[in-house]
Amino acid sequence: MIKKIHVFICIIGLMFASMAQTQDRMLELETRLKELSNQIPGLKQPIDFSVSGVSLQEFLRGMAETNSININVDPSIDVKIYNNFSNESVLNVLLFICKEYSLDIRNVGSILSVVRYVPPVAEKPAPKAKEFLVTYSAYSDLLTLDLKNDSLDAVAKKITQVTKKNVILASGVRGHLVSGYVEDMPFEGALQKIAFANKLKMSKTTDNFYVLQPLDETEDPLNIVTEAKNKKKPKKNNQGNNTNGGMNTMGQGTAEASLDVEITGDSLGPKLINLEAISTPINEIIKTVAEELKASYYLYSEVKGNATIRVNNVTFDQLLTNLLNGTDYTYRKESNVFLIGERKLEGLRAYKVVQLHFRSLESVQETIPSELKKGVEVKEFKELNSILLSGSLPQINEIEAFVRQVDKVVPMVLIEVIMMDVRKSKSVSTGISAGIDSSAKTGGSIFPGLDATFSSKSINNFLSFVGINNLFNIGKVSPSFYVKLKAMEDNSNVEVRSMPKLSTLNGHDANLSIGSTRYYYVETQNTLGTLTTSTIKTKQWNPVEANLSINFKPMVSGDDQVTMEVNVNISDFLENTSNDAPPASSKSQFKSIIRVKNEDMVILGGLERTQKSDGGSGVPILSRIPIIKWLFSSRTRSKSKIVSVVFIKPTIIY
Repeated sequence: MIKKIHVFICIIGLMFASMAQTQDRMLELETRLKELSNQIPGLKQPIDFSVSGVSLQEFLRGMAETNSININVDPSIDVKIYNNFSNESVLNVLLFICKEYSLDIRNVGSILSVVRYVPPVAEKPAPKAKEFLVTYSAYSDLLTLDLKNDSLDAVAKKITQVTKKNVILASGVRGHLVSGYVEDMPFEGALQKIAFANKLKMSKTTDNFYVLQPLDETEDPLNIVTEAKNKKKPKKNNQGNNTNGGMNTMGQGTAEASLDVEITGDSLGPKLINLEAISTPINEIIKTVAEELKASYYLYSEVKGNATIRVNNVTFDQLLTNLLNGTDYTYRKESNVFLIGERKLEGLRAYKVVQLHFRSLESVQETIPSELKKGVEVKEFKELNSILLSGSLPQINEIEAFVRQVDKVVPMVLIEVIMMDVRKSKSVSTGISAGIDSSAKTGGSIFPGLDATFSSKSINNFLSFVGINNLFNIGKVSPSFYVKLKAMEDNSNVEVRSMPKLSTLNGHDANLSIGSTRYYYVETQNTLGTLTTSTIKTKQWNPVEANLSINFKPMVSGDDQVTMEVNVNISDFLENTSNDAPPASSKSQFKSIIRVKNEDMVILGGLERTQKSDGGSGVPILSRIPIIKWLFSSRTRSKSKIVSVVFIKPTIIY
């Protein structure tokens, strides 16, 4: 019974997991289709369909033709549709079909492709590699291994990575498992012991590769190790006698040290050095080579440490440079005498002034890597645009070589900008107004537009003229009566043009801002106290800015192309609708990244702003009657349009 319950719980869990996976898939599909609906408007159109037993291909083809949608259906899908859709969007219908029949929708541009849904296959995590211990000291050539049934392939790879000595496998030992533990043994001895413990043999090639091979049936592992030890070739010491290399105790184990020096060349040319040293003290290498060359040298301090080195046909200078590189020691040559010792000692310190020709002092000093500046004092010399270096001469030369590489001509970019605002406006004002005003006087203009005021005297003269010879008497108006006639049309076409020029170094920003500020009055009133109240009024003028600002950041490429980040903000004041309101303003902004060839011009913008207004006043009812309304109302209509265009021309100046 308990087993059945467990099975039932597992089935329920799988069902819920499948439902959650389906829900996530449909949400992702819905999001994708909604994004495509901006590109394919037909997905938002409502449809009415009632089908029974129609193939999926025919159903989608009819829906696609009706709503101008490009749909491709997998011909292998064998589905019959029995549905009734009323006033439902195409997008929701597609989602329903995909969920009902386990389908999926893919798209290429605006083309939709309906295919069968294939659930993703969960990837199995890769097995974790087994860890084993491999440590190596390059200073003493000692190796430590802790292996237990580990793959020989992985062991050889890790030994090569840790020791930087190439260990390769013969074809017959791949996939072999090895075990063994050695601690702080010389590298070759450790490999021989591990090979012996796992029935293998190790051999070294002439180009310093270590090869692990399987044993022959007739070979004895113990004899192989003994023979390999006896085959060590004797090396020459610094007097030329044959020895076994001289044993030096280093670290916790014993490594075989040897030194072989050979001098070539004649009196007419430079003497060259052929040297091979294994775990030999650096101090001994320098003394031996100097004696063979009969070179003069002076040791400021004892040079500690061992070195393993092999060089052919090098000079003493090159040998010292490579031998002391990465140590706390250096050398300097004065009058054919080699001065050797610690870098910080007074006799080995060097000073050099490196003058910059094209770059600024601050920008170059920040780019010098910290590894190069370690142990070297770097100071600024602003008056000469130079840096003063104090320390080891090889490091100083290395820093100087780096500075010369970055001290290049930085191109300057001259940016010419033409900003043009074309403003077109049109306004029409018509109407008749009359009233009582004792100060009204006759005056105004009749041409090119009618805007005139007639006083009571002018009106009475006109009425008297109309009633000539007393044929009829129209009467007179009040002495303070006036009439104002207005019929005007204004058109304006204004072009505002500005041509700023900006210059900046490659990769740096260039900014320009021109504008104006207006203020509006704000009065606030605060009441303080509870029983006895007091009122405090605060008056403040708040600013509102309207600016024209441009920001450029040019980047010059090697093919005389200029990539620019352009940010333009244009704001302007508009007419206020109320005297108490803050100044009205309009704003246009665009940001773009463009690529322009040197001295080519690009056009940006084309921003258009349009403003319309239609207002009027008049006598109620009478101002709405056709024809008569012109006598009892006044109207004003205006329309304005502003177009902003920006022309940009970069010029590279070296």
